[in-house]
Amino acid sequence: MMKAAMFYGPENVKVEEVPVPVAGPGELVIKNQVALTCGTDVKTYVRGYPLFKPPYGFGHEAAGVVAQVGEGVVGFQVGDRVVAHNSAPCNVCFYCKQGQHSMCDHITFNQGAFAEYEKIPVAIVKQNVFHIPDTMDFADAALVEPFSCAVYGIDQIGIEAGDTVVVNGAGPIGLMFVRLAHYRGARVIATDLSDERLALAENMGAAVTINPGQAGNAVEIVRSHTENQRGVDVAIEAVGQTELWEKTINMARKGGKVLLFGGTKAGTAVSIDANLLHYSQLTIKGVFHTTPRHVQIAFDLIKNGMITARDFVGNRYPLDEIEKAILSHKSGKVIKNCIVFD
Repeated sequence: MMKAAMFYGPENVKVEEVPVPVAGPGELVIKNQVALTCGTDVKTYVRGYPLFKPPYGFGHEAAGVVAQVGEGVVGFQVGDRVVAHNSAPCNVCFYCKQGQHSMCDHITFNQGAFAEYEKIPVAIVKQNVFHIPDTMDFADAALVEPFSCAVYGIDQIGIEAGDTVVVNGAGPIGLMFVRLAHYRGARVIATDLSDERLALAENMGAAVTINPGQAGNAVEIVRSHTENQRGVDVAIEAVGQTELWEKTINMARKGGKVLLFGGTKAGTAVSIDANLLHYSQLTIKGVFHTTPRHVQIAFDLIKNGMITARDFVGNRYPLDEIEKAILSHKSGKVIKNCIVFD
């Protein structure tokens, strides 16, 4: 038997004794060493998640050691240090053939990172499991899922060297956007209601940091940091609030681009000025999740030290305190928390 956190509904997570999974053909079972909390976990805890029906295993960012190798699996053996991404596309549906793998009709998602052992499905084993170098910490490797989403978003919106970019929200994904935009040669403006998170954004490469709660009208202030107050070349929303989606759109210059990345509550709507969209020739793009190509890029960038867990992980908790870890994350006083198993 093992301990695993199960999600039963909003604010209803239980750590239970369940059987250790068994690797079937093509599968792996990983003994987790660490698992990380994320904004999606917090949103799920508060309001549920539209793609999954409870009860189900909770969590999706983890790294550990191979405990079982299923029949037919090559390239992995018991004892290997590995990290598994939480999804993989089918590669045969209409969307995969269009190269839009995050839209896959048959995408395999894997939940259950907040558990002592985790079974990895065949599709993920084939595409999105990586050997962790001995020099890499497990917590660094566990960042590959959120970082791959940021890598995908940056790639989709097309930031060029010399661009001015605003990132609204300095949570985990927002900070990753700041780092990636900075390394692409952009001048980055970061906004957030937390001065502590803005300090982290500055460490990630933000040239300007703004706390709208203290400074006033966020749109006007961001525009004041651009030439002739024309607005930014690229505006990114990384929180998931409809009001902030609308403000982000209004921060872009004529001909600018807007990336709306933060997922909002199901059933919400956003108001867009049709004249602004038309006459300012804005490009507004929603981006969901990531693709195997961007997972590989993210893992390589982590190996090269672009980000580390030291930049993101606040506190460490045992699995029995998973709810405490989620609530600590929700408070905004940390970027992420780490669940440790050994």
